[in-house]
Amino acid sequence: MRRILSLSILALASLTPAFAAERPNILFIFSDDHALNAISAYGGRLAEVAPTPSIDRIANEGALFRNSFCANSICGPSRACILTGKHSHKNGFLRNTGAGFDQSQWTVAKSLHGGGYQTAVIGKWHLKTDPVAFDYWDILPGQGSYYNPVFISMDGKQQRFEGYATDITTDKAIRWLDDREADKPFFLMCQHKAPHRTFAPALRHLGTLDGVTIPEPDNLFDDYATRSRTLPNNEMEIDRHMTWAYDLKLRKEEMQGVTLPEFRSYGTPEYNRMTEEQQATWDAHFAPKNKAFIDDYKAGKIDHRELVRWKYQRYMQNYLETVKAVDESVGRLLRYLDDHQLADNTVVIYSSDQGFYLGEHGWFDKRWMFEESFTMPFVIRWPGVVQPGSKPTALIQNIDYAPTFLDMAGMETPDEVQGTSIMPVLKDSDQQIRDSVYYAYYELGEHAVPQHFGVRTHTHKLFYLPWTDEWQLFDLVKDPAEMRNVYSDEGYAEVRKQLHQTYDQLRSMYDAPSYEAYAPPQYRDKTSR
Repeated sequence: MRRILSLSILALASLTPAFAAERPNILFIFSDDHALNAISAYGGRLAEVAPTPSIDRIANEGALFRNSFCANSICGPSRACILTGKHSHKNGFLRNTGAGFDQSQWTVAKSLHGGGYQTAVIGKWHLKTDPVAFDYWDILPGQGSYYNPVFISMDGKQQRFEGYATDITTDKAIRWLDDREADKPFFLMCQHKAPHRTFAPALRHLGTLDGVTIPEPDNLFDDYATRSRTLPNNEMEIDRHMTWAYDLKLRKEEMQGVTLPEFRSYGTPEYNRMTEEQQATWDAHFAPKNKAFIDDYKAGKIDHRELVRWKYQRYMQNYLETVKAVDESVGRLLRYLDDHQLADNTVVIYSSDQGFYLGEHGWFDKRWMFEESFTMPFVIRWPGVVQPGSKPTALIQNIDYAPTFLDMAGMETPDEVQGTSIMPVLKDSDQQIRDSVYYAYYELGEHAVPQHFGVRTHTHKLFYLPWTDEWQLFDLVKDPAEMRNVYSDEGYAEVRKQLHQTYDQLRSMYDAPSYEAYAPPQYRDKTSR
């Protein structure tokens, strides 16, 4: 494996005089399901209608990575990859279901803690077992709740806090910064639930996108032609699988006298958590809109295609309004660093556990190796090291975060780590650290997305669905929306051959298991391919 050697503390200090006396603090701000298209610095179709000025500030004062990817597009596994610098099959946390994260293994928190850093994780954890090697932790149980959330503290006690989870997580992070030992560097993971499904905005943000028509993706009505026959079987379509109450905010009592087709119902758990005053604010916003929709639907004014468009607009309004509090949180933390003279020697990173579909291919959710969920936002500010306004094209992955954190701290990376420090790219945005990245998805049928494994280069993507024995090949230059599988096209014979070789090399390098090793039960007796 190609590996960039960790810098010694002396070498790190030589980067700039500002670091001669001390190692940098590391503030890692992490959200859940935040798509690149919902960050205005990335310049997607939503940039004008839903700006994110605070996240953009990090990008403008630092670097925005154009080719940042997850190793496994699902919440818990992505977090495990970040902590360990290893792919899911090596860190043991392959899917959200099953056993909790194995805390006996090495993590970056253990090295930083042992190396003199104060360590803290606050907010969403989602790894089942309690955090280890953190001086302080205060985490949401499981997925956590948006309104009046419960937090679990280090003594094991659970306490309910009135308010909004994003705000409370930020409050707790700032309080820890106030209370920390000022003579030691810190590693703080401030991790938000938002904007994870069920896309519930802070009450103050309800209506901030009223009157705004959210631009649709060109493939909102994708028919999945020319690609895997498994795609039409997915259960993540805005059309067929968004639920009226849980996702679209029409409560049962508001739907009297009309029957709306529904895939399944999850109820209104967030609404049920609210105080009467909070519910009144919610109802004042949603009730008139819901009544108008129901009246139009009963009157036959909404055909099927318009119904999909209505669902998309409602989904996007809720999602993008949920993002607003995340961006405000980033702004609060940046102001804290400014006000306490910490900005010059603090690395600030904003990222999310994976991307998310915002109507592309007609979908919500993640999981697939298609670009919208495979990509992760990654913006980083490090005064004196990272060139402001730079936009590296290097292929990076969440397994690279741990060795990069160690490199920043001037510490050695254990041999077991599979990721590579991106320090060379931080110092010179034109640098590349690899030619391809590997992906593996191990869930057992959630949202009817099958297990699949693949490789991506700068220009092409190849992935394999073993249980239908299908290969998908996409030309990312000619077809960035991945609408046409060209695997069988004769004109791609040489590309196909090269990608197969790269795929096999990466599986060998990362010691990937056989397809059957973690297969769904109905496929475990198949002969290894």
